[in-house]
Amino acid sequence: MSLFKQLLIAICLFLVVAFSGSFMVSLESSRTQYVNQLRSHAQDAATALALSLTPNIDDPAMVELLVSSIFDSGYYASIRVVDLKNDQVIVERNGTPDSDGVPKWFVNLIGLEPAGGDALVNRGWEQAARVEVVSHPMFALAKLWRSALGSLGWLLLCGAVSAVLGALLLRRQLKPLDYMVKQSHAIARREFLSLPELPRTPELRRVVQAMNQMVEKLKALFQEQAERSERLRVESYQDTLTGLANRRYFEMQLNARVSNPEETNSGYLLLLRVKDLAGLNQRLGGQRTDQLLQAVGEQLLRQCEPYPETHNLVTRIRGGEFAVLAPGLVREEALQLAQNLESVLLSLQATGASDVTPVAYIGLAPFNHGDAPQAVLTLADQALAQAETQGDTSWVCLDHSAPASVGDDHHAWHTLLDQALTERRFQLYFQPVVASHDPQVVLHYKVLSRLQDDQGQTIAAGRFLPWLERFGWSARLDRMMLELVFKQMAGHTESLALNLSAATLADPQALNRVFELLRQHSNLGPRLTLEIGEEQLPEQAALEQLTHRLRELNFSLSLQRFGGRFSMIGNLARLGLAYLKIDGSYIRDIDQESDKRLFIEAIQRAAHSIDLPLIAERVETEGELAVICEMGVFGVQGQLFGEPAPWK
Repeated sequence: MSLFKQLLIAICLFLVVAFSGSFMVSLESSRTQYVNQLRSHAQDAATALALSLTPNIDDPAMVELLVSSIFDSGYYASIRVVDLKNDQVIVERNGTPDSDGVPKWFVNLIGLEPAGGDALVNRGWEQAARVEVVSHPMFALAKLWRSALGSLGWLLLCGAVSAVLGALLLRRQLKPLDYMVKQSHAIARREFLSLPELPRTPELRRVVQAMNQMVEKLKALFQEQAERSERLRVESYQDTLTGLANRRYFEMQLNARVSNPEETNSGYLLLLRVKDLAGLNQRLGGQRTDQLLQAVGEQLLRQCEPYPETHNLVTRIRGGEFAVLAPGLVREEALQLAQNLESVLLSLQATGASDVTPVAYIGLAPFNHGDAPQAVLTLADQALAQAETQGDTSWVCLDHSAPASVGDDHHAWHTLLDQALTERRFQLYFQPVVASHDPQVVLHYKVLSRLQDDQGQTIAAGRFLPWLERFGWSARLDRMMLELVFKQMAGHTESLALNLSAATLADPQALNRVFELLRQHSNLGPRLTLEIGEEQLPEQAALEQLTHRLRELNFSLSLQRFGGRFSMIGNLARLGLAYLKIDGSYIRDIDQESDKRLFIEAIQRAAHSIDLPLIAERVETEGELAVICEMGVFGVQGQLFGEPAPWK
């Protein structure tokens, strides 16, 4: 039983005992008083009747009349006139007054007995008769009954008022305890809440202060770990001059893109080189040259904003060389990007960034799943070299020697995807996510999508997802996948994880349709976790509202491909995420690259401080698994533990 109920019941019991005791004392006092009144009433009646009978004792009719008149005027059990010479009853009247609504159990409970009185009737100097009067206690019982009803009504009224006022007072006084419960639950969900207004009650005030101090200590500890991890990320993967990613991060992402069929694994690589950087240093000086490089980096970021997939993939390789990894771009978009960059770099001179024309050359090369990273870089270098030797334009795009793939056919993809969404030709594939300490323990299954083309061939998600985004159909796929997942979950008890696209999160109507579907299957909430990619994160307020709505329906949220925006981890403490999946590019060859290990260890410490489980994506070798286990990462996912496959 809650403390609130215990205190409220205690108050009510106290009121009952207090009023009951007061009533019993009052009742006993009234009972004694009424006994005396009954005795006095009987004696007075006997004395008055005796005086009235003295001159008429020898007249039987008058005696009868006087006795009847006295008997009928009050509550009497009996009146007798007894002749003293022979003890014969001259006149006798008996009766029982009406109960006047007094219940019998109350009469028995009070136990008020009749009281009597007597007086002598004289005939001259001689005693002629004796008058005996017995008063009935019914009038006293009626008054006691009405008094009891009044006391009971007052007790109930006071009890009700006291209970309401006590409940309001207790609720107000115990409100800090309710908030402390919320604080505890929030800490369990990896959120940190503080009570800004301290209670006035000294005992509760001290407890709340201690709880707030503990929460602030946890927040400070987590923030310290997050800042340390961010410093490590900046030192390892960020260029100090421009703030862009560095060559190590670029190579890591290029390797990940061409080796993972589940992500967008085709696109274009853009290399940009500022001409004669050494000469610029001599003519302009180091400070102005650095400003020029920073301006080039800003223009690259600005021109890549329309392509969300390039987020965090704009890098400075070395010196005056920059690279943009643009997954999902087709040839027309890549060429347009190069032309836009050429225009803005030429306009850089007009802004006064330098005294000489800052000529920059651009090389473009496509990449696909399965390409060797070095081959992609070589092709881009060749395009850059040709751009430096030709004079008409400052950019060149080279394609693979193979003929153009149907993958770039806009119309073919539009027809195929439209039919597939209409006919629901997408299949669910599942990849196990296991505990790092025991790969036999399955934490959940990651749900992946596959598309069947007209020939019955299966197409991986990395090939068709960019086209879905380009056509604006990602929200359609999300809803269909969610419907298929709920249908699938009806036949087993395993936990699943499903990704939501940025298009669904950005469209309120699409998001409401998703929530309506979730509401219809809220009983499956504990077994389904929704995942969103780090690059798809909305603003903090929208993200908090999203997690709150999901929590109301018993669903949970998690982040995948985390690592590139580690500075935001401080905000994750208020979200109550189910887990955090580390981007596989940070896991690849972690047993051979110490900088990755230091970075993941920093993330692990920060996440451990708020009890947030970490899961490593794309663990593919025993060496990587050994390092992950040694660092204490909670779960792992990758081809080492199972390829994506249909449900068995």
